[in-house]
Amino acid sequence: MSHSSAPYRTAPTETTGMPGGIPFIIGNEAAERFSFYGMKVILAIFMTQYLLNSAGEAAYLTDTQAREYVHLFVASAYFFPVIGAIVADAFLGKYRTIMLLSIVYCLGHGALALIDMPGWFLSATLDPKGWLIAGLFLIALGSGGIKPCVSAHVGDQFGKSNSHLLSRVFGWFYFSINFGSFFSTLLTPWLLKNYGPGWAFGVPGILMAIATFVFWLGRHRYIHIPPKGLGFVRETFSKEGLGAMAGLISIYAFVAVFWSLYDQSGGAWVLQAAQMNCNFMGIQWLESQVQAINPLLILCYIPLFAYVIYPVVGKFVKLTALRKIGAGFFLCVVAFGISAFAQQKIDVAQSEFAAKVTPMVAASSIDYPKTIESLRAIERNATARDMEDLLKDAKPTETAWQDKMAKTMSVGGIAIETNETRHDANWPSIAWQLLAYIVLTAAEVLVSVTCLEFSYTQAPKKMKSFIMSLYLLSVSAGNFLTAFVNKFTQDAEGNSTLVGASYYWFFTYLMLGAAVVYIFVSLFYREKEYIQTAEDAQG
Repeated sequence: MSHSSAPYRTAPTETTGMPGGIPFIIGNEAAERFSFYGMKVILAIFMTQYLLNSAGEAAYLTDTQAREYVHLFVASAYFFPVIGAIVADAFLGKYRTIMLLSIVYCLGHGALALIDMPGWFLSATLDPKGWLIAGLFLIALGSGGIKPCVSAHVGDQFGKSNSHLLSRVFGWFYFSINFGSFFSTLLTPWLLKNYGPGWAFGVPGILMAIATFVFWLGRHRYIHIPPKGLGFVRETFSKEGLGAMAGLISIYAFVAVFWSLYDQSGGAWVLQAAQMNCNFMGIQWLESQVQAINPLLILCYIPLFAYVIYPVVGKFVKLTALRKIGAGFFLCVVAFGISAFAQQKIDVAQSEFAAKVTPMVAASSIDYPKTIESLRAIERNATARDMEDLLKDAKPTETAWQDKMAKTMSVGGIAIETNETRHDANWPSIAWQLLAYIVLTAAEVLVSVTCLEFSYTQAPKKMKSFIMSLYLLSVSAGNFLTAFVNKFTQDAEGNSTLVGASYYWFFTYLMLGAAVVYIFVSLFYREKEYIQTAEDAQG
């Protein structure tokens, strides 16, 4: 093959083996996911504990506001796949679209890294919140735009003769996602705590640049399915195309509810972990590091499910994609139920601690400076700031002020008296949340990994990226749902009216209802498989 006359192959080769470009795509995905999850894992903590204004003063968000913003960002990142898919399938092709938007992606990480620049630079351009919004927008556009293209590009490497390897490759594709996210989930919270936002956001940017380079290296090993132009439009609006979309959307509507719950592991669960005893196995974990259990479990679960659970269960029940997805929904209900139970224990501990410190506040026996210092030492900066605000307008003889101070201190769970006696809330063990992760991750394997392969095989040949984008749109819809709930349950001070465990039980019951209805809807879905062939390269 001459690179000058035919630089890229445009049709899958007839082989029963693994395509040569797969290692480059898998390597790219591992580095790219490191960058995305590394940045995402610290967002909630950054906004509630580190966010400043251009004058260097605290501009922290409330927990409810942070949850809303995190889910709006994730929703945006999974909305832009629609745009990326149309550009790829109709105009530029998947490879060129991935390369172009990867550069946008890198610029977004650069903007986040500038959050920690000296004050004179920030005030001359944007304040930290401005850089945060700009960076998140560019990352949402870049990461979202390439998502459907990369997963569809994986499938394009296969023809009829090696299509039996698709399930295994999508499993390893998902393995690489979690390989990258595992290390970033451990590293970036540590960087944030020890070196600040600049390095915490900058290192993921470096990994994104590496991901782009690795993907470029494999360019001559890939199968490049040409963009279809008007052929994409004709197939999309044909009877077959519309039928495929309608059938898949009926499934994706329920998948959206799953993502509404699942993605709270990066928002609500991080904030929940801050009110738990994070000492586990002799290590004091940062609340945002607890999420590392998810990708670690994925690395174990993917081969376990593929080589043990599926073959064993398959001897007794026919394991279709739709049945796997349904089982995942019910496991998600169990996982969120566990987190709701854990929150009930947190609510009890917080209430008991408030009752304990109320008489101390009334007796003016609290050493507020030492208490605030201890809170900041464990990064409970928002609680420390709230206490400082109350002390600026101190009315220690008024019952209302005393109650508000006691309630504020109960959130942090620390009180140090003037005689140096320290009191800590009896927070439940982080083991409760780890148990929830064990169940939630099993649900993720059943739903997310299955949906990747299912979406590719059910997509007509000229609509691969576009159908993938519709699947990813379900992630966006789920996060918009969570953001909507957080937005419209806020009181005047930005706190949720779905207090404590009631917030978690709301979503648990929502998923349970969706899972039950899904059983009946899935019975009417008719599967039809589409795999690329050499003839498809002609348009």
